[in-house]
Amino acid sequence: MDRLNLSDNIIRLRRERRITQEELADFLGVSKAAVSKWENAQSTPDLMLLLELSAYFGTTIDELIGYKAQLSKEQIRRFYAELVKDFARFPFHEAIEKTRTLAHRYYSCHAFLLQLTVLYLNHYMLAESEEEQKQLLEEAASWCDHILESCSDVSICSDALVLKAGISLWLGKAAETITMLEPSSDPARLAGQDGAILVQAYQMAGEHEKARGYIQAREWLDILNLVSDAAISLALYQDDIERCKKTVCRIRNVMEAYLLEKLHPNLAAQFHYQAAVMYAAVGEEEEALKALFLFEKCVDGLLRAERVVLHGDEYFDRLDAWIEALPLGEMAPRSRKFVFQNLQEAFSHPAFEALKENADFQKILQHFAKTDT
Repeated sequence: MDRLNLSDNIIRLRRERRITQEELADFLGVSKAAVSKWENAQSTPDLMLLLELSAYFGTTIDELIGYKAQLSKEQIRRFYAELVKDFARFPFHEAIEKTRTLAHRYYSCHAFLLQLTVLYLNHYMLAESEEEQKQLLEEAASWCDHILESCSDVSICSDALVLKAGISLWLGKAAETITMLEPSSDPARLAGQDGAILVQAYQMAGEHEKARGYIQAREWLDILNLVSDAAISLALYQDDIERCKKTVCRIRNVMEAYLLEKLHPNLAAQFHYQAAVMYAAVGEEEEALKALFLFEKCVDGLLRAERVVLHGDEYFDRLDAWIEALPLGEMAPRSRKFVFQNLQEAFSHPAFEALKENADFQKILQHFAKTDT
């Protein structure tokens, strides 16, 4: 928690109102000396006077005394993990109300508010109606606005901007999303070279472990972005099936080389699923089923794992330390139950209509039906 700044705030608010200590004292029915002592941090007003001061200055008591509830990284992770469990075991509205209560209580903890936004984006689709889903997204966007308006941490603000842009896109506000992201997303911008420069700086300074850890994390993120972008590309180039086939071939090679199905089964599953949709849409049932079997393998691993965590391996041997430093660390952003609930929707995609009577397709459905039990 930040230190209390009652004395400084009284001075600032009084000067903003352009009133003297004597005028403030007259309004509160105290002596000028009492106000002077408050401003010099020699004493503090009692509770009733704090209420009058906050009303007079049009602010809350928390803002008046400078109270900012801040959570540690460990506390943020514990709250997030608990809320993920709540969405899996309690009625949706109960979990939402608990989230809102925490957001209100720790509204000044921007790092926590950012993760609650992530939590909303991972669970808003569980709401019963589209209207409620929209309201939840707008609520999350308002949290991003608060962060952007009041947070001084550049990295948190950058993440909040990206989240808000994603929310705007899901709300159908494409033009607004473009306005937010286009200025900073030009691939030709020099900002893309900052990582390479930083690594060289680490080397020059003799901080070789930092250089190696950073370059591994950068390489890892580049791979994840490549696979994620390729999944989007499959949807973007639906009218160019030959290009899509080449994309699938190349990305499967990348995933195999970097053991992505083991290290990040969720992303691997997303790519295999998009490939299945693409093949099914053009009537290539055999290839669609091949992609669905790969999807099944990844999702099955997620559902059966005792604990789903992000981790490195013998090649990415410094990745675990970087993962541990992430806001949520190694934990999965959603529960296993949530993953399973999304499977039914995934297999009901219109592209799979022609596969419904296929024996292999039915085996996949039956496999996950057994997993649920």
